[in-house]
Amino acid sequence: MFDVLVTGGEILDGTGAPAYRADLGVKNGRIAAIGLDLGHATETLDATGCIVAPGFIDIHTHSDFVLLVDGRADSQVCQGVTLEVIGQCGFSCAPFTGEMKPSQLIGFHDAGVEVTWRSFGDYLARLDAQPLGVNVAAMVGHGAIRQAIKCDSVEPTTPDELKAMTRLAEQAFEAGAIGFSTGLEYFPGNIAPMEEVVELCQVCARHNRLYATHVRNRDVHYDLGFTEAVATARQAGARLQISHIQPKYGAPRNAMAHTLELLDRARREDVDVAFDIIPHDWNHTSVVSSLPAWAREGGPRGVLARQRDPAQREAMKHNPRPMWRLVAERRFDDILLLRSGAHPELVGMSFSEIGRRRNTTPMDAALDLLEAEGEALNSVMWTSRGFDDADVRLCLEQAECAVMSDTKALTPRGPLGETIGSLSGYGWVARLLGHYVRDERVISLPEAVRRITSLPAARLGLADRGRLHAGMVADLVVFDPARVRDLSSVREPLRHPEGFAHVVLGGVCTLRDGRRTEANPGQAIRAK
Repeated sequence: MFDVLVTGGEILDGTGAPAYRADLGVKNGRIAAIGLDLGHATETLDATGCIVAPGFIDIHTHSDFVLLVDGRADSQVCQGVTLEVIGQCGFSCAPFTGEMKPSQLIGFHDAGVEVTWRSFGDYLARLDAQPLGVNVAAMVGHGAIRQAIKCDSVEPTTPDELKAMTRLAEQAFEAGAIGFSTGLEYFPGNIAPMEEVVELCQVCARHNRLYATHVRNRDVHYDLGFTEAVATARQAGARLQISHIQPKYGAPRNAMAHTLELLDRARREDVDVAFDIIPHDWNHTSVVSSLPAWAREGGPRGVLARQRDPAQREAMKHNPRPMWRLVAERRFDDILLLRSGAHPELVGMSFSEIGRRRNTTPMDAALDLLEAEGEALNSVMWTSRGFDDADVRLCLEQAECAVMSDTKALTPRGPLGETIGSLSGYGWVARLLGHYVRDERVISLPEAVRRITSLPAARLGLADRGRLHAGMVADLVVFDPARVRDLSSVREPLRHPEGFAHVVLGGVCTLRDGRRTEANPGQAIRAK
């Protein structure tokens, strides 16, 4: 007798192999058998006309804090995600010192969550205590490590400070951090020298964990950014994952092809490198990230204090090393407000429109929105069509390309009901399987499933996930490839997709017949 029996479906095992007809039996949270006429079960899920696949792995998210506000993660569960990897782009919720403000934490949401943790192990224990709709693996971020030692100082790191940072990295890996991440286009990563990053990557390599990087530049100087990432991994002996690799607006037309050639050469020289993409041409980031690095010293309070000085406020509008070329070129018709707690009525408008409505310039409107948010100003986000769809397609054609969301796990009810993580948050899997696979035929369905199951599992070193074989953890998704469709849009970003029937997490059904169950059996996954 099985606990769960999935019947009538076509099995895609996650390896890229073709689908085959079989039933699947689950016992004690593991796949017990795959075949025909398996017998009876306590619970039977009908998969007739559908694909049965391993639960999807989102290798790059920013759910670090919101999962503590509401761990149900409906936006992920309802499109088949069973594991997500947080702590990306250099931002993790730990380590954390009492000198920092909780509002500085990635994805902070003012919902009464008490920040009691300090070490990385403390944070994972806090996740363990939270009901979760998905499993969670966490990277430790360079920015969090650096700020735990230096707060928001822009002064160079001393040898003693670097030793303290490496100790924090060691502690995080010993506690189970799945990898190490940098955000070299964000503060404080953008003021960190390569030598500092190499030193911390060496700690990552000693523990055989994955190094994921948001590179220093993906537009005009894209080649320098990607070369630095490869050189860092080569020197440290680390396995490299380049996050959301597609170049941004401002990069030359051949940038993506040139980058892929660069990575191919690195592999021939024994650098273990792969990458991931967002299956969308929308690009989002925090508004504050477009300010000059000097304006960020002192954290949110420092930014707010400088805003009150007319001369400094004016200087803050002009960044010689902009996060977005769109901002430097003042193309505010193409930049939309994605999230503002203080002014939700403006979400979805272009900054040109916001400026006109508020009788000011678009850049002044952006600074006003930061000021209105107060110490939570890091949460103000904007978005644009900064990626080229041709680059997305070219990346998808590469066997080493994983696919991810770069967003937050949310639930459209409760304390996160009005929160927008990104425009791909509720439909990234559906867009991959519906738009790029079924409609555009960029890659096959078995291959697309591999990109979000066994490929990320292998990169993360998770040997018992990502494939449908006897003995593997029973994380499953059942979907109809003919019906899968992303229903979210700029105006309605919080809509669940169509086509997903059942999701099983560790043998427990979290989505049944297209409806979210009350079960939240997820747990923090620690590297071993």
